[in-house]
Amino acid sequence: MSSTRHHTPAAAGGGSAHAKKKEIRNAVFGAWLGFYVDMFDIYLPVLALAPASVYFKATGVSDGTNSIISAMIFAATLLGRPVGAVLFGHLADRIGRRRVTIAAVSGFGIVTLIIAALPGYATWGMTAVVLLILLRFLDGVFLGGEYTSATPLALEHSPRRRRGLNGALIMTGYPLAYCTVAVITYALLKLIPADGLDSPYVQWGWRIPFVIGALLAFGFVWWFHREVTESPAWAEEAAKSRGPGERPAKRESSLVALFRGAGKRDFLQVFLMMTGVWGSLNMISAVLPGTLSGPVGLSATQVSGVLIVTYLFVTAGYVAAGVISQRTGRRPSLVVSGVLVIVASPIVYGLIVAGAVSGLAAVTLMVAVLGVVTLSLWGIITTYINERFHTGVRASGYGLGYSLAVIIPSFYAFYQSGLASFMAKDYTPLVLLVISGVLIVVGALAGPETRDVDMRASAPAPGGSASHEPTEVS
Repeated sequence: MSSTRHHTPAAAGGGSAHAKKKEIRNAVFGAWLGFYVDMFDIYLPVLALAPASVYFKATGVSDGTNSIISAMIFAATLLGRPVGAVLFGHLADRIGRRRVTIAAVSGFGIVTLIIAALPGYATWGMTAVVLLILLRFLDGVFLGGEYTSATPLALEHSPRRRRGLNGALIMTGYPLAYCTVAVITYALLKLIPADGLDSPYVQWGWRIPFVIGALLAFGFVWWFHREVTESPAWAEEAAKSRGPGERPAKRESSLVALFRGAGKRDFLQVFLMMTGVWGSLNMISAVLPGTLSGPVGLSATQVSGVLIVTYLFVTAGYVAAGVISQRTGRRPSLVVSGVLVIVASPIVYGLIVAGAVSGLAAVTLMVAVLGVVTLSLWGIITTYINERFHTGVRASGYGLGYSLAVIIPSFYAFYQSGLASFMAKDYTPLVLLVISGVLIVVGALAGPETRDVDMRASAPAPGGSASHEPTEVS
């Protein structure tokens, strides 16, 4: 079996049409599964390791130092993702989406397994803490490579009329992975106590979800290698670039091409919009849980239950948003989503903070509404960004446009502290939601409609506008 498995257009006939449909299904499922495994790994330290944090907690240092260590364990992965997007995005544009996906997922599977075997602070001291942070950073690098390569491959396989739905389905890996890790952790904590350094969960129970994450990664690699073919758009682009004697001709770096001329404008527009998208996400994924356990007064178990239900509703919201964007267009769908973040999200969030709803069921419903209104646009984002860049720079453009924009919103705690100097801190997320929504609307309006772009185009259309695909034959 070839290591690249370039796509070969099927000949006419029922069998060939069936084979083509299978290729598309496998590519989309592969991107979804890769993203699911990716996000499963992301939430391991947040959900599974949190109850066992004392295992890596340094003794003899200040509480402030331990707080920084805890933050770095989570942030290290986020910092590694843009690095992975740069490295693997360039490779995916250069040597192919499929091989890079396999390498990236193999990498974070190995790293996750190593983390599962780490001794704690009591055994290795600060070395164990430093190793955990470094391994999480390396994990982030590989994770950044997974979606940077697998998602463009899937959408390049997809016919135009299904890109909106397929992109949304891929993104459901995020909320479903969160729910899975939360349920596994909840079940383990019910079976294995976590009430001190010597308790079973703290000593070995937390390792189980990490081993599961590693096995998921290795299983994905095995399946992906057998079942998924290379992107037809990339294969055509690679064929065009070959010189005499079938030797690869010199090609300009995709990173250089991305940050020059129209590519730079496209990237900056995506970066602006994604800064708002990440900003609104942080208010829900990072700030809202503290609001539910603080001002609202829910227990840790109740918060987990509310968020699991919310993310299940968000999953459906992703799919609905993707389908709607296929009918109405990406640009108007993103603009409307941004307006909802500006108007509806702060109102619902404010009602929750103010205690205007009481009872667990009512709070759950309000939080679910907030999640769907704020986060459903993620069902459009993946497809939109991939459509914004032509084949030669698509993996780099998608990976960097998606990942680099997380940096500015990641300092949300500092923005909240500044706002808290003249307003109640519990209400600062409302202001940040409005700012995020404005960035989404402005960013979306600054870009073109992309629903009908030709995903096999090897260069941008004149004037930077989207080139349209020819009519498809079903």
